[in-house]
Amino acid sequence: MSDIRLGAFDTPLGRADYPGPTDERSVVGAFGFWIYLLSDGILFAALFAAYAVLQGATAGGPGIAQIADLRLVAIETACLLTSSFACGMGMLAADRQRALPTYAALGTTFVLGAIFLGIELSEFSALIAAGNGPDRSAFLSGYFALVGTHGLHVALGLVWVAGLLFRLARMGFTRGTARGFLLFGLFWHLIDIVWVVVFSVVYLIGAAK
Repeated sequence: MSDIRLGAFDTPLGRADYPGPTDERSVVGAFGFWIYLLSDGILFAALFAAYAVLQGATAGGPGIAQIADLRLVAIETACLLTSSFACGMGMLAADRQRALPTYAALGTTFVLGAIFLGIELSEFSALIAAGNGPDRSAFLSGYFALVGTHGLHVALGLVWVAGLLFRLARMGFTRGTARGFLLFGLFWHLIDIVWVVVFSVVYLIGAAK
């Protein structure tokens, strides 16, 4: 019962009592979040299906081969994959209650995610400025919906990790921060996996057609 008292999750714990992100109790406690991740997976599956149907409906406008800058996409992919590795290292550091490595790893995750998002926003701005916004064709509607939804998830992840680092600085390692690290790690790895599929299906396969 003590775990559900007001403030119990924000009480600093000793190393022996700290349920780290990979602790079995934390994983079981994240069951509800797994349900959310499954629903998010269904959302992206629907967006991929819509894109697959609409990718040829360019209405005389550009297709993916004309709008994709594979050099920038490769940089985005490298940033996001490296951020996933940094996130994993941050989870391990938090598991061991090592504050400095946790800050460094999750700070790196934030910076790389911000670079990814900045590149994506610049690509969207250039497309819209050239008259190739989501209202130009069904293909571009599907493209903006899929890639933009993923970008929104990245933006939410950046806000989340910034909040986690602030909470860690303010409260130290608590049961609340342990759960937060676990859930963020699951979320960030999901959006990395989704991006790998986007990169493969939308850019690599699409640009080769």
